Amino acid sequence: MDFIQPAGWSDALAVKAQRPAAVPIAGGTDLMVELNFDRRRPEALLDLTRVPELTGWTTAGGRLRIGAGTTYAALISDLGPALPGLALAARTVGSPQIRNRGTIGGNLGSASPAGDCHPPLLAADAEIEVASVRGSRMIAADDFYTGVKRNALAPDELIAAVWISPPEGPEQFSKIGTRNAMVIAVAAFSLALHPQRRSVGTGIGSAAPTPVRAVQAERFLAGALDAAGLWESRGPLPESVAGEFAALVSAAARPIDDVRGTAAYRRHALAVLARRTLSWAWRDYRDGLPGSGSGTTGTTNGGPAAAQAGG
Repeated sequence: MDFIQPAGWSDALAVKAQRPAAVPIAGGTDLMVELNFDRRRPEALLDLTRVPELTGWTTAGGRLRIGAGTTYAALISDLGPALPGLALAARTVGSPQIRNRGTIGGNLGSASPAGDCHPPLLAADAEIEVASVRGSRMIAADDFYTGVKRNALAPDELIAAVWISPPEGPEQFSKIGTRNAMVIAVAAFSLALHPQRRSVGTGIGSAAPTPVRAVQAERFLAGALDAAGLWESRGPLPESVAGEFAALVSAAARPIDDVRGTAAYRRHALAVLARRTLSWAWRDYRDGLPGSGSGTTGTTNGGPAAAQAGG
């Protein structure tokens, strides 16, 4: 197995063009597990840890551009106030050591249905910037995930950055697992309220072959809030609306039975998570706290919680 370590972005793209089978590695939090258990043996590793263009973030056109090499720890400490939904999800990833090494680009590249960053990226209408020697292009988060651990990258492309707009309203994330930390989600859900455009964003994790949105639930909730004048009045949320929203989120999932949970349990869990996150988000919206959140991890808790293509 060859180990290739480019010193810059143009060099990395050139290597990927010449050797499309080379697997990128940054944090290594997913890929090294596969290598250690001999589940994967690529012909070459493309180390991106010394590519400065992949670190940091900038603002352009009112949106944040987050380099693919940004770690979970940085998402929490540096971008938490600007992107609370993504920060809440990052807090649930592994241990402090994993959060210090794993990257947002790695989470995307691995494209695991249980990846914690995927639901908030879907809920926030994020876009993924990918590049090759042929140029760069943008892929909507909705279109990025193509199958179980498969994504829309061409063989010669690398993930450059994630583009995401700061939230107009509250964002929330919650997941259920067998314990509070260092756990792969049995089910995960993210919610974003977009009051300026009177729309709702959702993201479901670990309950379908890919991360997915609950589109019908989004349309129902946005329409119900609009019809009742609740976007303007910020009045109490009717129980019937919360119940129907939860049911539609559950129906949007396509779960399976596996060692972490049954399909029936995942559907039930998603309904619970949908009601919880909606109640928290609506409480924050009524309190006039746009973008604030108080997410969760664990089995029943509530309240304020890898390299590309391989970890």
